[in-house]
Amino acid sequence: MQPIEQSCFWLAQRPPRAAVPLEGALEADIAIIGAGFTGFWTALHLKALAPNREVVIVEQGVAAYGASGRNAGMLGETIDHSHLLAIEHFGLPEARRLAAVGQRNISELTEYLLRHSIACDYEPVGRLTAALTPRHLEEARRGIAVAQSLGVSGHRLLDAAEMRAELDSPLYVGGVFTPGGGILDPVKLVDGLRREAEALGVRVFERSRVTGIDERGAAAHIASERGSVTARRIVLATNAYSHQLLPELLPRFIPLYDYVLVSEPLATEQLERIGWRARQGVTDGRTFFNYYRLTADNRILWGTSEAQYFRRNEVSPACDHSPSHYLALRASFRRHFPTFAGLEFPYAWGGPIASTTRLTPFFGAARGGRVVYGLGYTGHGLGSTHLAGKILAHLALEVPSELIDLALVRRPPFPYPPEPLRGLAVDAVTRALRKVDAGEQPGLLLKVLDRLGIGFSS
Repeated sequence: MQPIEQSCFWLAQRPPRAAVPLEGALEADIAIIGAGFTGFWTALHLKALAPNREVVIVEQGVAAYGASGRNAGMLGETIDHSHLLAIEHFGLPEARRLAAVGQRNISELTEYLLRHSIACDYEPVGRLTAALTPRHLEEARRGIAVAQSLGVSGHRLLDAAEMRAELDSPLYVGGVFTPGGGILDPVKLVDGLRREAEALGVRVFERSRVTGIDERGAAAHIASERGSVTARRIVLATNAYSHQLLPELLPRFIPLYDYVLVSEPLATEQLERIGWRARQGVTDGRTFFNYYRLTADNRILWGTSEAQYFRRNEVSPACDHSPSHYLALRASFRRHFPTFAGLEFPYAWGGPIASTTRLTPFFGAARGGRVVYGLGYTGHGLGSTHLAGKILAHLALEVPSELIDLALVRRPPFPYPPEPLRGLAVDAVTRALRKVDAGEQPGLLLKVLDRLGIGFSS
């Protein structure tokens, strides 16, 4: 299997750039570990709040090496996986607040892209959710009603003919169009954010794996193979890798791997046959759904939300590829679009995500307040990291903000069990959710989890 820099479509398109490693002993006001979306958004918000603070970013690989460079590049407005889940997890008043925060977050993010001319192939095309069964269509109607009750408008229910006029698949019985957000190139976004951060004086060190975090009086000290940074505050922006530096975070999330394919470019005739003239990002209505979109050069990106857990919480290059997932992805694509059965997919890769039991990120402090962290985007990091960066900047600087009063900041998610129960629990929930996608009603396990506030059905 090829290394991730060649197998991941987004990373493979990036022009080569020399990495500057951390060498020697440095001092800074704030050191950020992780050069992805969270790290760069945090740095930019820090500079907006305190322009004179010295900020450095330390990255074990290269910028966007982790989930930030491997995702689908589909930008949505919800912080939770759905407005209904937000109500179940946080209650109606907080869900209404979270919906407004999510909409404002996407507006601020996209305005930033325009204002700073970040060329990341952003297309504000919205999103389609495809109903594959009458039950999906009924859930879509309910989802629209819930969104409206929270003050979110613009969702539009599509019947089978309308949905297939947008994107032609024999499986579709209807769908929903959701305005807001769109599609973009995630690596180009990271590179654009890096350019803006460096222009403000942020220093970025790559190929510098942090080996430990120590307390140094009122400050914190991070060490890499060839250098170190002493800072007043550390921001941990490492998402699914976070337990490798702060093991105490592991009960609050579980590291999983999503897998993705990208096809060869579609010819004009193929595009005309499939439709997709509005180029929306798409998910289907199952619990374990496929998600898909067109790239700027008209390739199809095809992924699955049925993620893989590796025992003992492994996150490493050994998990970057899964031939069985690739076979399943190709088979699911052929079911959705049988007339494209011969389409080749030269790019295939996996990427780590951090999943919480409530499917939203969480925040906190460790090491006597010297380290602040935010993680657990559960596949929604493209938009949520902008909000997380703002929250982390306020936490790191101890500046008040209404965002810090959000329930997802104040309350940690329900914990996952440790191994070996962790792996057994993942297997049991996976089997139960597969049965729901096959048409069965949720069983006792899922009902119990729902009563505990651990909702998976979106």
